[in-house]
Amino acid sequence: MARKQAERTRLPGIVGPAHGPTGRPKQEFPDPAPLRTHGPARIISLCNQKGGVGKTTTTINLGAALASYGRRVLAIDFDPQGALSAGLGVPTHDVTTIYDLLLTRSMNPLDAIQKTAVEGLDVIPANIDLSAAEVHLVNEVAREQILAGVLRKVSAHYDVILVDCQPSLGILTVNALTASHGVLIPLECEFFALRGVALLIETIDKVRDRLNPAIELDGILATMYDSRTLHSREVLERVVEAFDDRVLETVIGRTVKFPDASVAGVPITEFAPEHAAAKAYRQMARELIVRGSVA
Repeated sequence: MARKQAERTRLPGIVGPAHGPTGRPKQEFPDPAPLRTHGPARIISLCNQKGGVGKTTTTINLGAALASYGRRVLAIDFDPQGALSAGLGVPTHDVTTIYDLLLTRSMNPLDAIQKTAVEGLDVIPANIDLSAAEVHLVNEVAREQILAGVLRKVSAHYDVILVDCQPSLGILTVNALTASHGVLIPLECEFFALRGVALLIETIDKVRDRLNPAIELDGILATMYDSRTLHSREVLERVVEAFDDRVLETVIGRTVKFPDASVAGVPITEFAPEHAAAKAYRQMARELIVRGSVA
């Protein structure tokens, strides 16, 4: 097994002798060169129909990490719970939200963008109103492409747009997939989290066939990993066996620092920049740049 994993395709990083949690030789991804120009954005949806797997945490911290490397990032809160907005400390009431932009085509999306405490990271917020969007959109013409139309109006201003999807495969998630160039799947290192991944990939394939031929799977991110438990290690091994190099080398460990950072309304990269989780998200940002998922 170890030899088979070591022979898998390696990314162009600096390979060390040790092995990481995925069983592959560890790679150190170099700091990226600064961008000379900005835009148009590559749109990436963070998607998993199972809740509690780290979609919002990853959107917040990946966005902050990419911004720290000079990328202009826009995060879209596409979940009626509004956790992304809360985690970035931006208001969600008495402001223009993504729900307003979906329903009113004449609104300028630039007017809905809010700055965060992280330089280079902006957000379009959401609140519970978004839960009514599926009812309102069901009779719309080309309803699966409404978010794509919204994001086209802001794409030139950013390098990356990250869409934090709700835990379902309904019309909002299909809108996100139709608008996206790539998909990241955060996957909790727990057995039941594995069960829905095949269904999600099947949904991505259907969107590629019928709505968005350009969409790609940018990677599967193992989250909430606990190296002390045999269960976590076995689940991660099974994920790598099933999806091979589509599984990112970066693995996000389980830590109480994430809820602490959420309460503070800042990414963990700002709240505890030297913590292992903050370093992991900065590595993830570098890995995606090396993979070509992000400029």
